[in-house]
Amino acid sequence: MLTMIAAAQLPVLGALLAAGALSKVWTAMGETGPGALSRFGPAVLVTDRWRASAMFGCAAGEAVLVAGLVATGHPVFRWATAGFFAVSTYVLWELRRRRPDVGCGCFGEVSAVPVGLRSLGRTMVLTAMAAGLLWTPEVPGWSLLTGMTWSQGLATAGGLLVLAVLSPEIEEAAARLRYRAPCEQRPLDPAPALNRLRSSTTWRAHKELLLSTDPVDSWRELCWRFFVYPGRSHSGEQVDVVFAIYLSGRHPAIRVAMVGFDGRPVEDASLEESMPVSVGR
Repeated sequence: MLTMIAAAQLPVLGALLAAGALSKVWTAMGETGPGALSRFGPAVLVTDRWRASAMFGCAAGEAVLVAGLVATGHPVFRWATAGFFAVSTYVLWELRRRRPDVGCGCFGEVSAVPVGLRSLGRTMVLTAMAAGLLWTPEVPGWSLLTGMTWSQGLATAGGLLVLAVLSPEIEEAAARLRYRAPCEQRPLDPAPALNRLRSSTTWRAHKELLLSTDPVDSWRELCWRFFVYPGRSHSGEQVDVVFAIYLSGRHPAIRVAMVGFDGRPVEDASLEESMPVSVGR
């Protein structure tokens, strides 16, 4: 039974790899100017002049894996697929830690949502699926597709359902279809963002540091809304406590940073998550 379930995930892996490759090519080809790719995982790791090439290179690698999984049953492609998703998990973890403002770029432009636990969970599940293929019969993917049984079909559908739950891109794509504009271009009222902030655990964890619960400044940058509050750090230094709320998704990312009056971030051991913020208002 476990072998059957593992083998049934091969079409799922192929579909995800193909979708990732096509969307990355589409995004790189549609680059509108310098810095247009600076919000996506594979591109943010390199300098601006190489970002489009990085997107194309990642897409080419995914295309090779798809072709290998579908056309052959050779274990080298299965090992390579497992390695690809394992490395992707590590890269997303580093992006979440070092650049919490950028998206994973897994599916091109639609993956501009900041990396969260769902995106990390998805790559972990994909890694497990790819690793499971190593213990299944070495048959090409096309033969599995043409000879799929009802039980294998249900296992495949189950795998797709799990990945759908772990994919924030579905919500972003639905929002874009509904509003016919990306998050960065939608007119959005700041009131819902403020309500989301005040109901979050991030707000409750830092509320005691605030000198006032009314923001002294607020502005928007692309798909982020910033709120500034006067406060003090744990060391007693007077600072601006800056909250950043992502404006899309059912459970938007919320980041916080302390900024001194000189515009520089104030290091504080209590801040588990922080992000660079613009001090221009």
